[in-house]
Amino acid sequence: MATTSAQTQAAPQAARPELDLGEDAALLVDLLKLGTFIARPMREGVAEPMGLSQNDLKIILALGGEGELAGHELSDIMGLPPMNVSRAIAALSERGLVEQAPDATNRRRKPVRLTDAGMDLFRQTIPAMAKIGGHLFADFTPKQRAVFHAAAQAILARMTGG
Repeated sequence: MATTSAQTQAAPQAARPELDLGEDAALLVDLLKLGTFIARPMREGVAEPMGLSQNDLKIILALGGEGELAGHELSDIMGLPPMNVSRAIAALSERGLVEQAPDATNRRRKPVRLTDAGMDLFRQTIPAMAKIGGHLFADFTPKQRAVFHAAAQAILARMTGG
């Protein structure tokens, strides 16, 4: 993805140039588009080959990356209604991929965690995600990858209070 100096310093452009979104709104629109368009390769390249729905995959990835989480925490992370998360947890539990985890400090909190089979499945997602990432970032230089990663981490930290 070779860019000129002028391209790297220019503000993002809207698909409809007559709309002046401003830099922050244009960046947000681009971020929303990325979130929307990444769903298809993740569904086709990771979820479906593993016999998972998109919501199932999101839960597997969240638990694999974050560890034990309660349903409301998964709902917040995934941006899904609690009922959808509950249904996905129940389906994954039936398949032996997640289980209830006791919370010694808060008896009312009902976290779930990956079982050994769930952790094995999580590990199996990594090569498929690496393939998708490799395709999406194929033209990025190592510096561009680092900048993109740092920007994504900064946005996540701001949004999660971390």
